[in-house]
Parts: sequence; C-alpha cells; structure tokens
Amino acid sequence: MEGVEGQGSGPPAVSRYTLQPTRLASEDILFCVDVDNESLVEMKVAAAGGRPYTRLDSIKQAIVLFVNAKLTINPDHRFAFATLGKSASWVRKEFTSDIDSVVSACRGIAVDSPCGHADLTQLFRVAAHEAKKTRAQNRILRVVLLYCRSSIPPQHQWPATQKLFTLDVVYLHDKPGPDNCPQKVYDALVEALEHVSEYEGYIFESGQGLTRVLFRHMCTLLSHPQQRCVQDDLDIPKSLTKKSATSDSAPTDENAVVVSSQ
Repeated sequence: MEGVEGQGSGPPAVSRYTLQPTRLASEDILFCVDVDNESLVEMKVAAAGGRPYTRLDSIKQAIVLFVNAKLTINPDHRFAFATLGKSASWVRKEFTSDIDSVVSACRGIAVDSPCGHADLTQLFRVAAHEAKKTRAQNRILRVVLLYCRSSIPPQHQWPATQKLFTLDVVYLHDKPGPDNCPQKVYDALVEALEHVSEYEGYIFESGQGLTRVLFRHMCTLLSHPQQRCVQDDLDIPKSLTKKSATSDSAPTDENAVVVSSQ
C-alpha cells in the first residue's frame, strides 16, 4: 500500500492508496465428527418411514450440503474425514474433491460405544502435520469439529505458539440440566478454538434439535477463513421477517454465541 503526501505550505494533496490484489488459498478441510453415544440423540424431525433422525444423521447430511456448496464456489477445495471418540482417528486420510468419495466417507462414520472423555490433542497433532504439507502446496488447512457431548468438556495439550490451521466448531447439545453442563463444554470449545486457530475460527451451538439450525450454521461456515470478520461482527444470515418501521424494539441477534436454554 502506498500513499502520496503534499509538500510545502500549500493545501495538502489528496492521499492516494493502492492495495495489491491477492488470491485466496484453496482449502483442505478436515471434518472431525463426534461419535460418542450422544451423537445418536434424536432430532426434532423424522426420516422417511418415520425412522428416528439422529444428530449424526443430520451432521452427515449437513456435511454433504457443505461440500457441494464449497465445490461450487471453488472446485479446488479438498476434504478429509476423522472421528472423535476418546481421541481422534482417521476415516479418510486422503484429501479429495470427489463428491462420491465424500458421501462414501460419511456413510462410514458410525457410533461404536460410549467414549467418556474427549481429548483433542491427537486431532491437533494430525491437523498440524497435514497443515505443513498443505502450506507446501500454497493451500491452507481448516478443521471443522462437530461435537455432541453435553456433559464432557474436551481437553487438549497444545502449545499456544503453534497456530498452523483454523478451527471451526459446531456444538449440538442437550438443554442445560442437573446431569449436564453445556455451558462449561461450550467454554472449553471456545478456549480450544482461540488457542489453535491461525485465522478467525467460528463456533456455533444449538440445543434446539432442529436440522435447519445446523444447516444454517454450516452455510455460514462456507466463508473462507482469509476473508472473515471477527465472529462478534457477524450479521448473517439476515432475517427474512419484515420488521415494522414503527417498532422501537432493538433487533434480535439470532447469531448470539451463547448456549441455548431452550
């Protein structure tokens, strides 16, 4: 960026600035899906034939929606898959832009048994390793964590000096109650996101059990990390509800980042 300043005693010349154009790096996106038993909690919608529709079912559908939209924006983006039990493990290690491979990987994600605690250290270790390879190809790495445990805050041991990738989180949880602590879990996820993210990472939550809320959050995550504003300044998606011109009430922020009490 350059500027031109006036000289002498006359009126200052108008400053001129130019901003050099830059290209956004293509993304390698690693989805990490929680496979604890809480991923089998039913959503407030039934699948075809009346079959219960679980959090895991809706997560898989949301991922396919996300990948199709992301490839429409830029077909050079690539995707890989991991699951989170007690720690992270690979489902599909090779990053791919092939939608059939993405659908196949989603179908292969299943819940095995109760996982208990959740340690994100291995996920961060894997992501850092992949990020170094990604950078060598002039790309950037993003991890999208989809977490479903209402009473188990995730843990990690990771140096704050290593910020090699960006972390986004979508947190689906139960309503607050005596047997869970979604606010404590949410706070731990925020801490982890801020601890590791290279660019601005986003975190969204929902305790409503509504698939449309999950899809809305995933659509917001389509935003490229290198183009993002800070999450506190987000004002999307816009409400389609017409507001009365004579209304004195302040608009409701539908994207407030707090744990739902509903």
